[in-house]
Amino acid sequence: MITQTRKRRVKLYKDRLNILLDLAQTINEDHSVESLLAEFEILLREELDVGKVLVYTCSDGVWHNLLTSGVRPEEVAGIDVERDLMKYQAIENITISPPEHLRGFDAIIPLFHRFRSIGYLLIGDVDEDYKGISPTIKHLKLIQIIANLIIVFIENKRMQQALLEQEVMRKELELASRIQNQLIPGPADLPSHKNLSIHTIYQPHLGVGGDYYDFLQISRHSIGFCVGDVSGKGIAAALLMSNFQAVIHSVFSARMSLKKLVHQLNRRVNESANNEKFITLFIGKYNLLTRKLSYINAGHLPPLLYDARKGGILSLDKGCIGLGMLDEIPAIEVGRLTIPRGSKLLAFTDGLVELERGDEVTSGQLPLEKILSSPVSMAENIVEIKAFIKEHMSRKSIFDDISVIGMEF
Repeated sequence: MITQTRKRRVKLYKDRLNILLDLAQTINEDHSVESLLAEFEILLREELDVGKVLVYTCSDGVWHNLLTSGVRPEEVAGIDVERDLMKYQAIENITISPPEHLRGFDAIIPLFHRFRSIGYLLIGDVDEDYKGISPTIKHLKLIQIIANLIIVFIENKRMQQALLEQEVMRKELELASRIQNQLIPGPADLPSHKNLSIHTIYQPHLGVGGDYYDFLQISRHSIGFCVGDVSGKGIAAALLMSNFQAVIHSVFSARMSLKKLVHQLNRRVNESANNEKFITLFIGKYNLLTRKLSYINAGHLPPLLYDARKGGILSLDKGCIGLGMLDEIPAIEVGRLTIPRGSKLLAFTDGLVELERGDEVTSGQLPLEKILSSPVSMAENIVEIKAFIKEHMSRKSIFDDISVIGMEF
């Protein structure tokens, strides 16, 4: 004979099973996080007689208040998850003797996924004057199971969205990288002349970057060239540099003096960067017949010139401050020299020489001077520099974009 107590127990189990089946169907229908939380709130309040609900979840190491229902703002404000909740590893009934900051709640339900704490659920009755054991206590284990299912679903949904965003970002970076690589001159785009040999290296650190070099045939016997570096990395730096390249192509000519050109470039950088970024730049003009070089170094690392006649290294450092640092550049010094036959020039960005060693950043310029001074061609020097880059990349000591131009006269 089935007793009334057993009948009630069977009905309770059937009700709980139906609740879980309804929840599983809701989750399988892939509802939004907002609609799922609304269903959860209705379930707690109407099916399980829970009057007060407060849910905390942890995302990226930060605790967030995911759901608040029937709880006064001052109650929420008084709770600190790390101080008040993280010590609980199992369901805790606090109806009779609640901690100071948790008065008004009847139970603390920790939520776990793969033995990792992912949230906490506080429940209680609306009637604060209610004395004795809360009727919600009989549903604690069921509430924990339901809450765990929902929080895990939300966490999976968040991770899925993060993966989708990462994939979109990856594709955008690939597209930006392809576009930027088309803007950077390749071997076929470099000026060709019997009196000049040109070699280059371009290696952005994050797929896209703020480094830039270029060569332009500005007259029959003259070429213009430059190497530059935008402060910062990534897409923002790449966008500014792409805009800068378009400006150089539109204004760099044999008729315009380098001083006037640099003043104009400074104005354009200020317009584009809104004083948030600046560009260091080495820019020069070289006459293929007279072998005369004029240049301005705008805050850039000085290129190295190996003088074949004297057998020494010269730093090309005459110029001014970087572009975009001030509204107007106060003074510019133009460097001028005649390049001896057989000499070599190496210009580069700081990613090549600023290397990480533990917590320190050291300069790797001395090895470059040694490479450049060796009595071999610039083509062989570039091969050595590529080996230098590969070696330091294997040590993870390179942390910035790298651009290099090598010229042999």
